Amino acid sequence: MSLLCVRVKRAKFQGSPDKFNTYVTLKVQNVKSTTVAVRGDQPSWEQDFMFEISRLDLGLSVEVWNKGLIWDTMVGTVWIALKTIRQSDEEGPGEWSTLEAETLMKDDEICGTKNPTPHKILLDTRFELPFDIPEEEARYWTYKLEQINALGTDNEYSSQEESQRKPLPTAAAQCSFEDPDSAVDDRDSDYRSEASNSIPPLYHTTSQPNASVHQFPVPVRLPQQLLPQGSSRDSCNDSVQSYDLDYPERRALSPTSSSRYGSSCNVSQGSSQLSELDQCHEQDDDRRERDLIHSCHSSGSFSRDSQVGFGEQEKALEVAHEEEKGGACEPKETKEDATTPPPPDLVLHKDHIVGPQESFPEESASSPFTQARAHWIRAVTKVRLQLQEIADDGDTSLPQWLPEGPAGGLYGIDSMPDLRRKKPLPLVSDLSLVQSRKAGITSAMATRTSLKDEELKSHVYKKTLQALIYPISCTTPHNFEVWTATTPTYCYECEGLLWGIARQGMRCSECGVKCHEKCQDLLNADCLQRAAEKSSKHGAEDRTQNIIMAMKDRMKIRERNKPEIFEVIRDVFNVSKVAHVQQMKTVKQSVLDGTSKWSAKITITVVCAQGLQAKDKTGSSDPYVTVQVGKTKKRTKTIFGNLNPVWEEKFHFECHNSSDRIKVRVWDEDDDIKSRVKQRLKRESDDFLGQTIIEVRTLSGEMDVWYNLEKRTDKSAVSGAIRLQINVEIKGEEKVAPYHVQYTCLHENLFHYLTDIQGSGGVHIPEARGDDAWKVYFDETAQEIVDEFAMRYGIESIYQAMTHFACLSSKYMCPGVPAVMSTLLANINAYYAHTTASTNVSASDRFAASNFGKERFVKLLDQLHNSLRIDLSTYRNNFPAGSPERLQDLKSTVDLLTSITFFRMKVQELQSPPRASQVVKDCVKACLNSTYEYIFNNCHDLYSRQYQLNQELPPEEQGPSIRNLDFWPKLITLVVSIIEEDKNSYTLVLNQFPQELNVGKVSAEVMWQLFAQDMKYALEEHEKDRLCKSADYMNLHFKVKWLHNEYMRDLPALQGQVPEYPAWFEQFVLQWLDENEDVSLEFLRGALERDKKDGFQQTSEHALFSCSVVDVFTQLNQSFEIIRKLECPDPNILAHYMRRFAKTIGKVLMEYADILSKNFPAYCTKEKMPCILMNNMQQLRVQLEKMFEAMGGKELDPEAADSLKELQVKLNTVLDELSMVFGNSFQVRIDECVRQMADILGQVRGPGNASPSARASVTQDADSVLRPLMDFLDGNLTLFATVCEKTVLKRVLKELWRVVMNTMERMIVLPPLTDQTGTQLIFTAAKELSHLSKLKDHMAREETRSLTPKQCAVLDLALDTIKQYFHAGGNGLKKTFLEKSPDLQSLRYALSLYTQTTDTLIKTFVRSQIAQGSGVDDPVGEVSIQVDLFTHPGTGEHKVTVKVVAANDLKWQTAGMFRPFVEVTMVGPHQSDKKRKFTTKSKSNNWAPKYNETFHFLLGNEEGPEAYELQICVKDYCFAREDRVLGLAVMPLRDVAAKGSCACWCPLGRKIHMDETGMTILRILSQRSNDEVAREFVKLKSESRSVEEGS
Repeated sequence: MSLLCVRVKRAKFQGSPDKFNTYVTLKVQNVKSTTVAVRGDQPSWEQDFMFEISRLDLGLSVEVWNKGLIWDTMVGTVWIALKTIRQSDEEGPGEWSTLEAETLMKDDEICGTKNPTPHKILLDTRFELPFDIPEEEARYWTYKLEQINALGTDNEYSSQEESQRKPLPTAAAQCSFEDPDSAVDDRDSDYRSEASNSIPPLYHTTSQPNASVHQFPVPVRLPQQLLPQGSSRDSCNDSVQSYDLDYPERRALSPTSSSRYGSSCNVSQGSSQLSELDQCHEQDDDRRERDLIHSCHSSGSFSRDSQVGFGEQEKALEVAHEEEKGGACEPKETKEDATTPPPPDLVLHKDHIVGPQESFPEESASSPFTQARAHWIRAVTKVRLQLQEIADDGDTSLPQWLPEGPAGGLYGIDSMPDLRRKKPLPLVSDLSLVQSRKAGITSAMATRTSLKDEELKSHVYKKTLQALIYPISCTTPHNFEVWTATTPTYCYECEGLLWGIARQGMRCSECGVKCHEKCQDLLNADCLQRAAEKSSKHGAEDRTQNIIMAMKDRMKIRERNKPEIFEVIRDVFNVSKVAHVQQMKTVKQSVLDGTSKWSAKITITVVCAQGLQAKDKTGSSDPYVTVQVGKTKKRTKTIFGNLNPVWEEKFHFECHNSSDRIKVRVWDEDDDIKSRVKQRLKRESDDFLGQTIIEVRTLSGEMDVWYNLEKRTDKSAVSGAIRLQINVEIKGEEKVAPYHVQYTCLHENLFHYLTDIQGSGGVHIPEARGDDAWKVYFDETAQEIVDEFAMRYGIESIYQAMTHFACLSSKYMCPGVPAVMSTLLANINAYYAHTTASTNVSASDRFAASNFGKERFVKLLDQLHNSLRIDLSTYRNNFPAGSPERLQDLKSTVDLLTSITFFRMKVQELQSPPRASQVVKDCVKACLNSTYEYIFNNCHDLYSRQYQLNQELPPEEQGPSIRNLDFWPKLITLVVSIIEEDKNSYTLVLNQFPQELNVGKVSAEVMWQLFAQDMKYALEEHEKDRLCKSADYMNLHFKVKWLHNEYMRDLPALQGQVPEYPAWFEQFVLQWLDENEDVSLEFLRGALERDKKDGFQQTSEHALFSCSVVDVFTQLNQSFEIIRKLECPDPNILAHYMRRFAKTIGKVLMEYADILSKNFPAYCTKEKMPCILMNNMQQLRVQLEKMFEAMGGKELDPEAADSLKELQVKLNTVLDELSMVFGNSFQVRIDECVRQMADILGQVRGPGNASPSARASVTQDADSVLRPLMDFLDGNLTLFATVCEKTVLKRVLKELWRVVMNTMERMIVLPPLTDQTGTQLIFTAAKELSHLSKLKDHMAREETRSLTPKQCAVLDLALDTIKQYFHAGGNGLKKTFLEKSPDLQSLRYALSLYTQTTDTLIKTFVRSQIAQGSGVDDPVGEVSIQVDLFTHPGTGEHKVTVKVVAANDLKWQTAGMFRPFVEVTMVGPHQSDKKRKFTTKSKSNNWAPKYNETFHFLLGNEEGPEAYELQICVKDYCFAREDRVLGLAVMPLRDVAAKGSCACWCPLGRKIHMDETGMTILRILSQRSNDEVAREFVKLKSESRSVEEGS
């Protein structure tokens, strides 16, 4: 095997960056790996991949694919021959390769590419050299291979020797092939194997869709022709004896060549070594390869019934020892990929041993081999066996190299591979990740070497029997009595003085041991045994014999009462009954012999100590150590001033009593007066720093152990630990492992027996309660075995716990195990981390002193942490929500992960280990990523299964499509089910980190993130073609909105952000709004047509409008409700929608208004219909206001709001126009009424004084005058009040009021002008004032009329009555409106003027008409005038002197003589008896005449100058006919009054300008035909420029 490392760096593509979303696929040897997809024309992947390569004649195919919505298209491919790839341990810069469009095929295999494309890719490819092989080992393997190559292949030898060897039994897989869960196909993995029988098409082209992007793996089947002739699959164990003979030259069809092994990219040293061997064989034995048949060495499981015994297994130990000597390094392992189902052809029945079946047809007969042939086969076999276990650990689910039975199961923890690689490989997200890992850690990690070490197992078996047949827990207690020493004696336990009454002690009456009262509980040696030893040494034979008999009886009782213990031990170590009976006898005898025949050589090296107490004043100590075995005592040198001393001193002892103790004491050396005095009084002069007492019986082999220093008395101040290296050579047991190793062997074999053999792979959790429940590892029998062994041989309880933790780590996924492991690790943490106040040793130092081995336990936890992460990354699969037991295991798994973090932080004292909450969160995210990918790729099947639908769809329609949107609602349903499951099941379980991890929220966040990415991309594709209906997009929008609002809106990660999903649908919503506008307009026309047919009937007696309004707004409201229910959270997009919808509203309502306006005049003659139509318009405005508020009111987008406000104004205008049309339709009838009123008013006679009788007469006359109008208004206004809405009613009343007032003014108050010149003027003025129709009506009247004061009083009272009528007690028009109505004011003003004198009216005219001659845009000439104003100081009379200087630029055309002259007239009050007009002389044919004539006007003193004005008129003098007017100018004297004099050029206008007041005064004065001043004034103000000749 060779390890191919490929780093996909980056690429350069030609084309638009938007069109590339690419990933790279690597294919070699039926293994396929895929990078992530990256957008852009210069993507950068920077991903590493590793492949195990067995054939260098093949090539690496690199394909670049562009992701599409449904199909992926190939950008290009490149093929790299493996022979051209460099070998290196270092990464290189890589090489640019040009992508080509097609592949070249030869013998159904790719051999090259052709047709270059403009695209390039940067790859770094290399074969990794075998790493971490020592120089000596490399030389050793090189020599071995040379030996193999040098051996002949044509010689033969006898196979009898080799055929005697048994095959190594195969371990039961932790997850057997029968386990249905282990056969879950790997649907989402990027590391896939293509089917072995799939032949690629002749050419791959860039246009071909990538059908393999989501392919399912096809199990590799063993071809039928490869099976031996005449054999079936189930008869594969026929030739077990030929196991070692049948290693062929070529590599077997092993898991390392199939996807389930190759794809995991496991790197092992052994695989590299094998590859060299294989390549060698391929070259030399190509011919023989074709005849070989191979089978997998590891498939299936080994039956318990076929296990071999001790004797048979010991023969196989040689191989294991060879491996240890070979020093094969631990394989480094990456995260495992999901495994495909095993090849069905290789699955065997449990009851059969799986063995290689390959053999040469010609060698099937038992012909003897030549000696050379035998040597060759033996050499190959040996190397194969040495490498087999390393080479095969590519598979984590099927440990094909493990024996089952007594040697089955897993290696020791020490052989764990190191997962911490220099550079991480991409983790493959997969829903069914590592199914076969369910039962525990990777095999390589949790292997237990003791299961195969038959020699060790045999020894441990004996030692266990020895410990159990006469256990310490059942030994005879000492019979202590108070005893007074008559001579100085020393305590057996603490060596303190016993002497006299003051220092009394205790003495055992049976064995004679002496100690302090406080020390009696510390003695644990068996009284009977010690008595027997003592008696035999002193010759008391009878007593000894009695004791021996008592011990024999005890052992018999023990064997009779507890037969199950010895039966379990026999089963665990797989010993035959005969051998077991014999061994029991031997063990009993050894117990009885005691120490009489026991002796040992003990070598003790005092290495160092840590954390000692400071006893000196300097804050330090001067420690040394004394070591005593029996009566022999030795001491080390003194290390001065050091609390962590290092001695490295070795002492040798001989011991002949197994009940002896090794007493190691640490002292602080003192050399002062106090210590010398102390030495006189006591045996000890130095300060005591601590001790450890070791039972000799607990020692075995070589041990490097830390011991905690203990107190000697309650007053001792002790801390720290001491490290001792002890080597014990017991007579007859010189080469035996230390007791800690022996205990490990016992515990592991017991665990293996109870779980893998007896429990069928499951772990039985013992029931235990109390504080020490965590120390109960097995059921009662097995627990007693390990406890007695530990007690007998001095195994610490913490070592027991760590050993059991290591065993459980191989089964950590079994039900209930995580909880046990979590509790165990928590107590281990507590043991090391919770240091007592009396010790200052750090937790990491205490842990470093662990007999279990610091590195070993740390490595175990690292591997366990990694495995837990991998399994938590598929928590949905490993811990299904439907199983409460598994959910509890999930909780315990997280607790275990937390305990590991606590261990790293508190025990290892690492600075910043990964936080458990963050690790779990990352795992949850990884699981959710793979879950989403799985449901995305299998959406249709999962949805159909969940809802039990039998809907069959072709494969191409099961995924997302641009032709329909069926896929997405199904996906949303599945996503919701995942989130709900996380929220309701997993969140409640994973509640250890409430502040940092909420699985439901993480699930929603991850699912939304992935869904959003796909949804956005899909809608971008849909936007190009829009093959679906807009309603379908809207429905999908609602589903996405619901998903977001229900599960995502309140997520912390999304709070404060504007969701992006509205932007995906914006174009589709606008498309729907466009279509909806057409629908709304069509609906409007239909509604109006229906309403028209029904005659615009009221919808109900309470509603005054017809149904078309209701229909239109029902449809608009329904449309808006759809927009509103979208609940668009993006204000900008919502503004777009509102603007677009506002346009729709405007179009629909204006269309309605236009249709009504067009047809309205035709309906005015009907009784109720015009009112209903106006009500409809008003209702449009009311409903529009409601819709405005519903759309947001003041919060609405300004543009949309302005649009609706403008629409409201337009509708208001339309309603005004309709009201005016309706009001004007009454004009004819009102004219008739007013004419009747005028006739009645004309008949009123009488004085206008204020007497009571006159007032009564006026009231009566007013009623008579109003009767015609009131009769008309009564009938109509009653109807309007019933039919019209209030707003419409007021508009109608306003229009009627306007018509009535104008008509009364026109027909009663202001009669027509009689003077023709005045008529011409008024016509001209009326054109400007838009009162032409009014004047025409005036002119139609021929009779003249002037109102008397009484008639004015009657009319005035009638106006008050009409006003009250229109006010209607508050139900009609407001009083303020009526009072301020311009029509009423005009009428009243006219009435008020009737009673004024001519002078007053003229004065009013002068003062109010301030712009008569101003604003001349087109002057017809100008006149130079000089005005002087003089006021007499005495009388106050005013005199005005006017000098007409000249005229200029006169514009006049005439065929005859042109004789212009200037006429100056003084206009004002009190002028009846004064000269009012002066004229200059005429100038013949002069268009710029000069006059220089002066005129004097006397004004009197009644009024000031502001009541007067000068009117200058230039005329053309004509003989025998009326002079013609050229132009007019007016100069008010108020402009002159301030200065006293004025000289100016006055422009000449064509006519006099006046307003409504001036016109009214002119009309009134025109009626005073008997008043000369009035007649002259009317003529003067009515003059205008005459028509020119020839114009």
